[in-house]
Order: sequence, then structure tokens, then C-alpha cells
Amino acid sequence: MSKYLVVGGAGYIGGVCVEKMIDRGDEVVILDNLKTGHKENVHPKAAFYLGDKGDAALLDKIFTEHQIDTVLDFAGLIQVGESVKEPGKYFQNNLGQGMDLLDGMMRNNVKKIIFSSTAAVFGNPKVVPINEEAEKEPINPYGESKYFFEKVIKRYSEAYGLKYTIFRYFNACGATTQSKEQHAQESHLIPLVFQAVKGERPNIAIFGTDYDTPDGTCVRDYVHVSDLIEAHLLAIQKMETSPTNEFNLGNGNGYSVKEVIAAVEKVTGKPVPVVMGERRAGDPARLVASSEKAKAELGWVPKYPEIEQIITSAWEAEVNPPILKNLN
Repeated sequence: MSKYLVVGGAGYIGGVCVEKMIDRGDEVVILDNLKTGHKENVHPKAAFYLGDKGDAALLDKIFTEHQIDTVLDFAGLIQVGESVKEPGKYFQNNLGQGMDLLDGMMRNNVKKIIFSSTAAVFGNPKVVPINEEAEKEPINPYGESKYFFEKVIKRYSEAYGLKYTIFRYFNACGATTQSKEQHAQESHLIPLVFQAVKGERPNIAIFGTDYDTPDGTCVRDYVHVSDLIEAHLLAIQKMETSPTNEFNLGNGNGYSVKEVIAAVEKVTGKPVPVVMGERRAGDPARLVASSEKAKAELGWVPKYPEIEQIITSAWEAEVNPPILKNLN
């Protein structure tokens, strides 16, 4: 039986990955420093190590104690604004510690990695939807830190025979019966709109209503977290025959800010208090990833392509929070 190391497995997307792997009978080891992950998100059937992916001694211990086949790396800092103010923190975490992880893998002869990158590596795209060949010109340190690490992975592949799959996606959202989205500093639209619905914040701000989009508000990509993880599971299989892979994961169309808010109102039956604001610097009108390659090469078929499906699952988890501890 294959055994997997999920780095960042106590976080939102990593937690769903662990959940889906254990559901299908895989053995899973989690490494998480719990700075942005949550202890209650640690699956009771997974082995858990508290620490950083940059800790060489801890990595050697994990790889010695477990016969790891593939590493899935979801651990990274993701706040764009913070990355502009503190670039060193992002390069140290997303790039420096990523290299430490690769070095630990090479020392212990673990030669397969699936890396959770971001469509932020493309910066302001010239063509939308964005395919894998699009020019990569990240416009902030967050995107740069991910892009630089993508390049490092490819160099390690050339030098050491590392097999890899790089996934780039925008907004992972939605919930499962066991996991929901939760961040200490919430910056994602759907959870913020929920907070406005519940009266936990006074309103939701729409930044700019004069973009070149159908309703004037920014269009973004939203992909259900279960669908994202399904692509990762397909990639494990794909790496057996194809050692180097990169895929964008998106819904191909995208949804505007107004469309997301309208869908939340429909699903919850509650009004969303909205205020109109000025455009934010650096916000492109449309950011949507193409997933044609993933569909063609991985056989990836998203089960929740509609925004209402995504919001319904997320709202159900908001009303009845999932509790992993019940699985014991």
C-alpha cells in the first residue's frame, strides 16, 4: 500500500486531501506547523508530525519511520497583500522551506511530489482563460515565491530524476462533510460574504464596478475543493507513466463578484449588505484558468462546476460545522 506525506495537511485544502485519501484506504502522514492549519483539522486516522517542512531532522525522522511514496505539498503562505509588505517571509517560507523539503526528499530517496502552486504566477494575463503555456509574470512576492519554486522543482527533476506534478488554481472553495474553509485572516470572497450575511461584519465591499466584464465587477475562478483534490489523486496515477506534469485547474468561465453575492443570497435566503468601493490596485478584470489540459490528460471531470453548488456546500458547513473528531 502506498503511503503519502501531506505537508499542510491540517489546512483547508490539505485537510480535504487527507480526508479523501483516507476514505479510499490510503495511509497518510501529515506534517503541519499549525500556524495557519488547525489542530482539530488533523485527521484521527493519519500519523501527525508538528513542525516545519524546512526542518531537516524532522523530515529525516518522517522518511525513516514511514515508507513515503509521494509528497503532496500544500503548505504555503497565501496573503498577497502581506507578501508585498513582507516579501522575505514569503520567499523564506514558500521558496526556502520548499527547497529544504526537496533536499530532505532527495536525501531519503523520495522521488515524487505534487505541488500546490497558484495561478498568481501568471500575473496580469494577456489571454483569458489562462492555459499552461501562458506567459508567467507574477506581479507580487506571493506569486513570485510560487513561480520560483516551480522552477526549482523542474531543476531538481533534471538533476535527480524527481517526478512532479504542479497544479495552479485560484479560489478553492466549498466544503465537504468533514472540512470547511477557515482562515485566521479571512480574505476570500465567499467566507467574507457569509460573515456579512451572519452580521459578523457590517457589509461586503465591491471594489470597482466599471471593469470590462458583463456586470462591471471583477470575474474570478471558483473551484470546489473536492474537485481540486480529485485532480491531485488522478495525478498520482498519472505520474506512473508521465514523470513531469503541470496543470491549471479552473472552471473556464469564472463568476463576477456580483454573481457570487447573488448566489449567496439565493442559497441562504438572506440579503447581503453591499457597499461600492473604488478599484484596488493590481486587480485584473478577469482571472480565469483553463482546465482543458487537465480534463484531456487526467480525465478530470469537476462534479461541482456551478457556483450555487459550491456555495450550497459551504453554507451547509457554516450552519452545521463539520467535526473531524466524530470520526474516531
